[in-house]
Amino acid sequence: MSFSSKTKEDLSKIDNLAKKDQVERELIGYLIGNNTIKCKNNIRFSTENEYNINRFGKLLKNCNIEDYNIEIKGKIFSIEYKLKKDFDEIYYNADKIIFKKLKSDEALDKSLIRGVFLGSGYISNPEKKYHLEINFSEKENLDNIYDLLFKYNILTKKMKKENSYSLYIKEGEEISKFLAFIGANSAVLKFEENRVIRETRNNVNRLINCETANFTKTIKAGNKQIEDINFIKSKKKFGELPENLKIVANMRLKHPDASLTELVSLLGNTISKSGVSHRLSAISKFAEELRK
Repeated sequence: MSFSSKTKEDLSKIDNLAKKDQVERELIGYLIGNNTIKCKNNIRFSTENEYNINRFGKLLKNCNIEDYNIEIKGKIFSIEYKLKKDFDEIYYNADKIIFKKLKSDEALDKSLIRGVFLGSGYISNPEKKYHLEINFSEKENLDNIYDLLFKYNILTKKMKKENSYSLYIKEGEEISKFLAFIGANSAVLKFEENRVIRETRNNVNRLINCETANFTKTIKAGNKQIEDINFIKSKKKFGELPENLKIVANMRLKHPDASLTELVSLLGNTISKSGVSHRLSAISKFAEELRK
């Protein structure tokens, strides 16, 4: 089972069905996603998730909507019911949620967002990437949900698709906040576990890349210094170098792969790292003068 399906399975088991106001709000969330269509006097919701269709049916029953039908075609579950005026036309009209008629508090807002995600949301496997997305057929619904999430400091982004609109999140912290907000507690734990593993792996990779780059830089610099020293010797000019430069030059020839720190140690810590660097630069400068 995918991470998204498991998350929806856990959400479908949340036991708040005795609270009619939360049930109504969650059902409204389902209705405004792009997996729900309105055709004349019928409302039809489709999904590939069996737990999701069962949750939708329970919400309908608790809203006193008993006359509905469930169909299964291949992997697709569909549930259809006749529009009920005392519910649908109060809060939900022409596929748009009527926000100004909704009472607002945190529990109800959480129920609404939970329904939106269950109805038309998706979250990728956090082991591979961070991506949570919710799809809408109406821009007005997208804008209202965007504003509601922003109210709770959950930052999303908007995207226009060919025949729909999407809210999406690609930042791990924001996805974790979203999942916690809608009550997906098991998913939060699993998501955070994978997030820690990914970030640890990324930090290790960055450290390795940094060390590799530094090692490559050290080798490249050492090779150039040896090239300069050998060039000076080929021109019979090595004897013209000051004694302190000869000591460093000879140590570099003996230890071509040594870093500046290692050269300091090999020289008995009688000179600083910057001192070694300065003397090697002086040798290179002398070689460049000879090349002119």
